[in-house]
Amino acid sequence: MNIKNRFIFSLIVSLPMFVGMIIMPFGYELSGGMWTMFLLTTAVMLISGRQFLQSAWASFLNHHANMDTLVAIGTFTAYFYSIYAMLTHQPVFYESAAFVITFVLLGQVFEEKMKHAASGAVEKLMDLQAKDAEVLRDGKLLRIPLTEVRVEDIIRVKPGQKIAVDGIITEGSSTIDESMVTGESIPVAKKTGDPVIGSTINNTGTFMFKASKVGNDTLLAQIVELVKKAQTSHAPIQKTVDKIANIFVPLVIIIAILTFVIWYVLLGAALVDAMLFAVSVIIIACPCALGIATPTALMVGTGRSAKMGILIKNGEILEAANSIKTVVFDKTGTITVGKPKVTDIIGDQKKVLEVAVNLEATSEHPLAAAILNKAKELNIVPHEAQNFTAIEGKGIQAQINNKQAFIGNQKLLAEYQLDEQTKAKMVELQNEAKTVVIVGFDDKIIGLIAVQDTPKRSSAAAIAALKKRGLRTVMLTGDNKYVAQAIAAQVGIDEVIADVLPSDKANKVKKLQQHAPLAFVGDGINDAPALTTANVGIAMGSGTDIAIESGGIVLVKNDLQDVVHALELSQKTFNRIKLNLFWAFIYNTLGIPVAAGLFSGLGLILSPELAGVFMALSSISVVASSLLLNRVKLTHTAQST
Repeated sequence: MNIKNRFIFSLIVSLPMFVGMIIMPFGYELSGGMWTMFLLTTAVMLISGRQFLQSAWASFLNHHANMDTLVAIGTFTAYFYSIYAMLTHQPVFYESAAFVITFVLLGQVFEEKMKHAASGAVEKLMDLQAKDAEVLRDGKLLRIPLTEVRVEDIIRVKPGQKIAVDGIITEGSSTIDESMVTGESIPVAKKTGDPVIGSTINNTGTFMFKASKVGNDTLLAQIVELVKKAQTSHAPIQKTVDKIANIFVPLVIIIAILTFVIWYVLLGAALVDAMLFAVSVIIIACPCALGIATPTALMVGTGRSAKMGILIKNGEILEAANSIKTVVFDKTGTITVGKPKVTDIIGDQKKVLEVAVNLEATSEHPLAAAILNKAKELNIVPHEAQNFTAIEGKGIQAQINNKQAFIGNQKLLAEYQLDEQTKAKMVELQNEAKTVVIVGFDDKIIGLIAVQDTPKRSSAAAIAALKKRGLRTVMLTGDNKYVAQAIAAQVGIDEVIADVLPSDKANKVKKLQQHAPLAFVGDGINDAPALTTANVGIAMGSGTDIAIESGGIVLVKNDLQDVVHALELSQKTFNRIKLNLFWAFIYNTLGIPVAAGLFSGLGLILSPELAGVFMALSSISVVASSLLLNRVKLTHTAQST
């Protein structure tokens, strides 16, 4: 029987006793008297209260106590005492046991309902999926269920329809509303060759696309899985809470026993009064609110971040993000657009490009793509090069027409001579924030190719926002110091560490970590070790699969403003956890003296039934506090939407 049904049963069975309490002052009593109350309470204890006893007994066998221990001890004490009192013709308190279980279950019903509302982000994401797709099969367009769509299928999408799966546009163009996945409110223009995301909505044009990812491999499916894992994870602070709860519960039982002994033995109170004070202490102190303070805030915080296109993978990452003092950025594809273009060619343009394109024909590096695009513009077709070898940290070399050719960065100057005029031109280009590639043939340098990658529009604003929050910013790049410093000056980076080999990025991150906890933001395969080494790895959503897998936070929109949002939302979520824990502790601390009868001389007495009500309200208030995270304003949200 689930919590809701247990509560409904307990409420219905307890109502006659509630009516009996109301009519008693008027000289009436419940039909059957104490025996009716015994039967009703026994039904409540067996059906609705059994889980509390089972949980408490299981905890006892494992040598620790939990929250259900307090509920079980409190209610069963009142129940068994009432049996004894009934047999010895004394006043009974069956209703206390039944009402406490009813109120505790009421609190749990509200908790469950509010938790369901808090985790609604996952359900909403899952509801976004298209149900079918119009697929080209055997030369005909057929509408088939989404589950039958396969990779490489050609799919047609008309205006207003949902895109079924992830893929690449093969024909046509359109604008697409990607807000449901990325949080970006402005429709994105798409043309042939551009990627599309499953479950987003086609606005204006009709287009065809080839499916690249289906089923659980789609971006939406991965987002749903990440959010689920994050919402069921535990922040490290939860371990501390669990340890406190393990100490707190036995301590409460000791306080309850002392309360009974002091009232009954030392102060000479009636057995019934002493017992009720002890039971009230146990019920009011039940730290249910303590147990849900962390998971509910975590659930709401990660759910809200997912709606914004920020995927926080687990509670550990969220807590670590709260302590970040430095943010380290990769340059290419992170601070910059990542799509550089050739701007200058020094030397014989055709010969330099012919050698360069032969060496870069099979490379996937952004600089290689820029060179290949330039060669394509000039109709220069690459020939076959042989015996490719890497020059570690410097470039590559190969045989072209039986002669040695090479291409790489300025570290090659340690092995090859460059005339003063060309060297001066190289420095001039680098000072213009251009990356200079050295091209050589027949063991001598024949020219330079300058490539420029401009900063993203959001980079400067995002870095300014981070600095406003008191965070130090660092650029860590394999590019030369001139280009790196020029880009850093444009976006406002505090410190530049340039000429870093891919294999050395993680070591540089470790050195920076010695001064303060840091987040590393990157997108490439060579960023994976640094993303893993950092206290918090933040992967750009447009990056490689391995980078996204290594990052603790993934930015679906590929927007640096979301670095600010991620850190700010993490901080607000963690602060909400601490606020929830504070009020849960304060509630228990203040409630115990009242329940123990410390203020009974002033007429302030807390019965077990009222203790149950207040305990339920404390849990509800903690969940409500967590839900308020959905309404917390983020400083820079307006700039990214």
